[in-house]
Amino acid sequence: MAFEDNELTPQEKQIVLLTNLYSVVPDDAQAALETANWFLAGGKESNDNAHGVRVYSFSKDANYIFAAFRQTHGIDLSTAQLHWWTFLALFMDLSPDTTFCQLVGLRKRVKTGKATKEEMAAAREMSDLIELDRVDDRTLEEKEIESEFLRKVEALKLKRQQK
Repeated sequence: MAFEDNELTPQEKQIVLLTNLYSVVPDDAQAALETANWFLAGGKESNDNAHGVRVYSFSKDANYIFAAFRQTHGIDLSTAQLHWWTFLALFMDLSPDTTFCQLVGLRKRVKTGKATKEEMAAAREMSDLIELDRVDDRTLEEKEIESEFLRKVEALKLKRQQK
């Protein structure tokens, strides 16, 4: 969920990742990050955003994911002791009849332009449920540049108002 947190910089997200996966962070942080990404990808080469469209959020969809695991696999995630790779395998095998999978399918059709008129209308009505916050993956430097630019714009507006 740290990777969805727009308050954290990419470097802070990496620190969260390393401190959560390693009891002692290795000296070679880059190699540790590569191994961590490999682990999170289920033992495969990490292919960030392989589908190009973000269709779920572990934080926003948590209740639907919990319900889908209960419905499909009979597992209560609040008490289950699952290895991450087991979780991933079960996550990828959730029943299409679950609310979560139907929601993901609708999001994907809307985002790829394949939704019907009826689905688009339903998505507009449920926009708070359908829309996912954009994950801000800009570096701290990029955020500071934008902040400086916005400060200058505000200063110009203020200057014009004073004239």
